[in-house]
Amino acid sequence: MPNFKRFAIYVAVGAAGTTCQYAILVGLVQTGLARPVLASSLGACVGAVVNYGLNYRITFNSHAGIARSASRFALISLASLGLNAALMHLMTVRFSFNYVLAQLPSTALVLALAYSANLLWSFKSHGTAAN
Repeated sequence: MPNFKRFAIYVAVGAAGTTCQYAILVGLVQTGLARPVLASSLGACVGAVVNYGLNYRITFNSHAGIARSASRFALISLASLGLNAALMHLMTVRFSFNYVLAQLPSTALVLALAYSANLLWSFKSHGTAAN
């Protein structure tokens, strides 16, 4: 599958996880249960769980072993979580941006980096990029 088409599918599939992340972010912040960085991080964890299965089957149609791809996806998700938290902290704490507006560029950057890493590593099988 050409990479642009696969990226478009990744974005569409990722909308499910992103919706979870934003719902948790807004819900926790608006109820006062968490500050934006923690709320965004918790939402990202839920989103990652949602996205793994969808990406394994739909986006990458992977033949890589589930244990191997899941552990690699988890490592990339942890790195993405760290990057997201750092960006959210920078924008909301250091520069006092609105937390929803801060989440938008953070989401875009994490999306691009995570897609590349998942394509080239998580769902890769038999020495080639994901099918």
